[in-house]
Amino acid sequence: MPLWAQLADELRRRADAGDFAEAFPGEMDLVKAYEVSRNTVREALRRLRSDGIVVAGRGRRPRLGGQVAIEQPLSALYSLHGAIEAAGLRPRSVVRAQEVRHDGDVASRLGLAADAPLVFLERLRLADDEPLAIDRAWFPLDVAVPLLDVDLSNAGFYDELASRTGVRLTGGREQLHAVVPSRAERSLLRLPAGVAAFAIDRLGLVLERPVEWRHTIVRGDRFSVSAAFDAGIGYRLDVRALATS
Repeated sequence: MPLWAQLADELRRRADAGDFAEAFPGEMDLVKAYEVSRNTVREALRRLRSDGIVVAGRGRRPRLGGQVAIEQPLSALYSLHGAIEAAGLRPRSVVRAQEVRHDGDVASRLGLAADAPLVFLERLRLADDEPLAIDRAWFPLDVAVPLLDVDLSNAGFYDELASRTGVRLTGGREQLHAVVPSRAERSLLRLPAGVAAFAIDRLGLVLERPVEWRHTIVRGDRFSVSAAFDAGIGYRLDVRALATS
């Protein structure tokens, strides 16, 4: 058998055995592991793609065909719970904190006094029981106090907020940037070595009032964002340098 066919059979066998449940190796990882040329690896991956075992696009790391990546369009106010459902996966959360806290920096972002009480919510977000994101959110106490006793393990926060308080976000601002997760965060996300993560910082508004500050760390191999553009209108990216201290 040609070398590429032998490699394809070996990767197919390992995939069936569950070796790549967390992540499928990239081209260069396979070159080093099997001591073969890049062309041999590419031909093996081409066969696996044609068989539907591996999915890979230009510039993207290969993944098993059964692993669904969650894609969220930009320019839309969205819920991570809804984005997971839209991908055909089952959303669930492990609630790690749901309490009243004080945080001067977050209170300032929300236009409140530094000692203002805030509802703090931290959840490990799962998609089909696989870790996807660590989500930390703060809200003014007068907005979210009815949700302190609500079970949010299988519910979308925004849906519960709207049904129990009548509050719905009308807009806001988000910033996406690369992040190096802590050791504890990598463990919670089961993030394999070599897999990147990014952070989403959101200031949620009701009309002009800030009602939410959210910091979410997302696995880069399971979630992506996309933007559409128009030849007449185009789209604008706001790129800012992050100050270092």
